[in-house]
Amino acid sequence: MEQSTYRDAGVDLDLYRQSMQRIPALMQRTMEAHKSRVMPLPGGFAGLFRLNDASRSYEDPVLVSGTDGVGTKLKVASLAGRCNTIGIDLVAMCVNDCLCLGAEPLFFLDYVAIGQDNPDRVADLVAGVSEGCVRGRLALLGGETAVMPDVYDPLGFDLAGFCVGVAERTQLIDGEAIQKGDVVLGLASSGFHSNGYSLIRKVIFEKARLKLTDEVPELGRTIADVLLEPTRIYVDPVVDLLAEYGTEVVITGIAHITGGGLAENIERILPEDRRVTLRQGSWEIPAEFQWLQELGRIADDEMQRVFNMGIGMALIVRPSKVEALQAEIKRRGIGAWVIGQVSEGSRSCQLK
Repeated sequence: MEQSTYRDAGVDLDLYRQSMQRIPALMQRTMEAHKSRVMPLPGGFAGLFRLNDASRSYEDPVLVSGTDGVGTKLKVASLAGRCNTIGIDLVAMCVNDCLCLGAEPLFFLDYVAIGQDNPDRVADLVAGVSEGCVRGRLALLGGETAVMPDVYDPLGFDLAGFCVGVAERTQLIDGEAIQKGDVVLGLASSGFHSNGYSLIRKVIFEKARLKLTDEVPELGRTIADVLLEPTRIYVDPVVDLLAEYGTEVVITGIAHITGGGLAENIERILPEDRRVTLRQGSWEIPAEFQWLQELGRIADDEMQRVFNMGIGMALIVRPSKVEALQAEIKRRGIGAWVIGQVSEGSRSCQLK
């Protein structure tokens, strides 16, 4: 009887080694913002990160952690053969959640699962994660790559990850400081981000029978370009603004607008005796949402419930500071609109 090998079972250790040799450089480029805090551990089974160092110390630190995946946007990346940006989406979905507590991002770990080892594809996937970490001011501290031929088809893959941030306990943003009269400031999304792709794919590929290479005249881009636009990472404006105002209570609530849309995600951060009214038409809805709605004949309430509709993050802020915050965010090239206000009432968020 012939000898059995791992390669016969679908896992080529030589290819795996080639994949792993490309990853250290991709990790290293994320270390600059935290180079004094990442502790070297060559060949280690885990990563080491110092919370306090010569430049930072905390009185009562709270670690803030978030985890997520990318959902069926992965299938679009796989079909398009463009896997070098989907890792940005992965980091964004995690770090944007941690921002909602007012956390300073620290480090990220990823998990890559593929059906057949392919050094180029693994490098592309991790390159996206690396780029996301640079944008999110995170050190890519480690990760795992698993080859599972019986779970995924040869071109299939999955991505998951988590990030860790830190905040002083006295400066955590949990929504309790939200008051009557506070203003809702909506920050522009970069498109669909990473939500609703099961509906998007059904409308575009099954109902309309379009292809990824098709040009969308009203958008001036191919369908692949529209659907693979990376999720915006909001670390730069939010962390800098929190640092600028220090212990002053200016931003009282932060909501990452993901699945469930604006109303559902804002409502979840409100105290029991606060309500928010959002003003229809107070922000610019990107053309890709209108195009998809017409293409799929999707009802308005379904669009609002599934997609971010052009607002990727909402800040609830003191009214006296709204103009300064809005100007600072716009200076960074991100649209920002006053889209609603807080009043007294049973916890709810409505779009009117």
